[in-house]
Amino acid sequence: MNTDRYVDLDWNKELLGQLEWHWEHQLRPRLDGLTDEEYFREPVPGCCWSVRPRAEATSPLAMGAGEFVMDFAIPAPQPEPVTTIAWRLAHIIVGIFAWRNASHFGGPAVDWGSWEYAGSAAEALRQLDEQHAAWVKGVRGLGADGLARPCGPAEPFPDASMAGLVLHIQREVIHHGAEISLLRDLYRPKGDRRGL
Repeated sequence: MNTDRYVDLDWNKELLGQLEWHWEHQLRPRLDGLTDEEYFREPVPGCCWSVRPRAEATSPLAMGAGEFVMDFAIPAPQPEPVTTIAWRLAHIIVGIFAWRNASHFGGPAVDWGSWEYAGSAAEALRQLDEQHAAWVKGVRGLGADGLARPCGPAEPFPDASMAGLVLHIQREVIHHGAEISLLRDLYRPKGDRRGL
C-alpha cells in the first residue's frame, strides 16, 4: 500500500468535509420549515425539558439571559427528562458551537446562563446557522499545525488535540441532529412525506 499520498493530506479539508456534507445534505435540509409548534412540542407531555418563557420554567436551574430560559439541573434527575427540539437546538447552538467558538476562535464569551435563547424556531435556526458558520471558519483557519496543538484548558481534556476536538464536535452535531430529525419524524402528520 502506498502511504505517501497521506503525508500531504489536507486534514482541515477532510475533517470539514465530513461535517459539511452532513450539514448540507442531511441535517440542515431536515430543519427547513421547522414551525414554532414543532420547536416547542413536548413529545412526553409533563416531563420534558425545553426552552420556555422564564415564568414557565420547570427545572431547578433554568438558565438564560433573556425572556426565554433553558431547563437544566445538576445532577440531572433520573431518569433524565426527554428534551424538545428547542432544547436540543439550544444544546447544539450554545454547548457545542458557541462555547467552542468563544474558547478557540475569538467569539464572544458565552455560557448557559448568559445566552439569550430563541423564542421561535426561526430565531433558533438563525442562531444555529451563525454559530455553525463561525465554527467552520475557525476550523478552516487552523491548518495542520493548529489541528495538532492541544485544545487547552477550555476543554475537559486539555491535552487532547484540536483535531480530536473537531471530531468530537462533529459527533455531537451528527448525534443531536439525528435526534432532532427523529422528533420531526414523530411529529409529522400522517401522510406528510416531506424530507423523505
